[in-house]
Amino acid sequence: MAQFQFILWLAYWYLQTATFEFQWDKGNSTKSIAKHGVSIEEVESIFSLKLAVPIGRQISPTVSEERLCVVGPSQGGRILSVVFSLREGRVRPISSRIASRKERSLYEKVRKTIEEL
Repeated sequence: MAQFQFILWLAYWYLQTATFEFQWDKGNSTKSIAKHGVSIEEVESIFSLKLAVPIGRQISPTVSEERLCVVGPSQGGRILSVVFSLREGRVRPISSRIASRKERSLYEKVRKTIEEL
């Protein structure tokens, strides 16, 4: 499983971006629905709902293009993990799936901390 390192600018970017533009490539637009039952609309809703928690930048395994991750609820109410890159200011989803138990736990912990502020 990939490992991520928190980076503060990702949290600022996610929270301050008013609208997100997406860039779907042919393979990734169908991969998540086929492998994990997650539609394009559900992935995009993670960003528009503004309830996700930015996990950070992928540090392992090493990849040629920076990969970022957010975990949060979709419009359908499922907690998803979305790995993406940024290309020319657009979100390019790479993979999306139901969040693991560990990711859901992290999401709940961070959301609770935010609500207590």
